[in-house]
Amino acid sequence: MALYTRGSVVAVLALALVVPGVRAHGVDLATERERVDQAAQVLRELTRAEDAQIPAALLRRAKALAVVPHVVRGAFIVGGRWGKGLLTTRDADGHWGPTSFVDLSGASVGFQIGGDATDLVMVFIEEDGLAALLEDRVELGGNASVAVGPLGRSAELATNLTLDSAIYAYSRTKGLFAGAALDGTVVTIDDSANAKVFGRAVTGTDVMAGRVPPEAIFSPFVEAVRAIVPSPAR
Repeated sequence: MALYTRGSVVAVLALALVVPGVRAHGVDLATERERVDQAAQVLRELTRAEDAQIPAALLRRAKALAVVPHVVRGAFIVGGRWGKGLLTTRDADGHWGPTSFVDLSGASVGFQIGGDATDLVMVFIEEDGLAALLEDRVELGGNASVAVGPLGRSAELATNLTLDSAIYAYSRTKGLFAGAALDGTVVTIDDSANAKVFGRAVTGTDVMAGRVPPEAIFSPFVEAVRAIVPSPAR
């Protein structure tokens, strides 16, 4: 029969807190941490592009941002796309914070170059699309309108944004950055990844409403968003 001293228990708990990818409850979160880091990096790169940038005026109006790194696309007669990423929203005061993992899937229509991988950013500017996602799922072009996002940061572009779509989409494939056509794509809350991170089953609504204490694992992504879009929504 194994005997444990108070010192050995403390040492084990301390090790669980400092080893990358491991939480105190013993769950390996290396995959989820990697997803967070990749999403933060994609967002920084796609908002700093010299030749084409997501307009600052559009980002200031965002209710939520979703970033899905490395969306895999394949096609043989019928195409498809699959990816996993993160979604963060503003709280009641307009500050970024509540964050969840999301899944993306769907048939390819005007969005495929067989076998490639694409980084994707979606800017939610209306509550309807976000509400549909939290209740069940959002089908882009179905229960939420989606449009290819405008590019550039000029003052003229800022004044000409009509913002007549619920979601604006951007993609980067092989270093090329452009708007993305995503009709038919389905985005859902990744309940399994959230359950691993939060240590119990939680709903997307609970997470985004701030009814669940935030987890430190999301910090790199949230910090990247705050650095890019620091001001509250207007």
